[in-house]
Amino acid sequence: MPRPTATQLAYGSATVFLSTLAMLLLSQTQTGIGVAVIALAGLGLGLLVAMTVPMPGAARAARRAAVRTAAAPAPLRAVPAPVEARTAERTG
Repeated sequence: MPRPTATQLAYGSATVFLSTLAMLLLSQTQTGIGVAVIALAGLGLGLLVAMTVPMPGAARAARRAAVRTAAAPAPLRAVPAPVEARTAERTG
């Protein structure tokens, strides 16, 4: 598994902090179990966001592959010579 980039860590951390804070303020929970559930939900959401941020190398590689296939010439096909040309070569 590749290591997360700085961007992924930043987005994931910000998501954990902001989503947990928002859920705690909106739910107004006062029990320890409620806070734990909200904290786990925030961690899960942060992990989801961090994993969906595209890796810079993967995006670059996909773009290069798309350019390569678009710019590649069509393969040449061997086309047989017409029958008249083949018979002229034999008789001539």
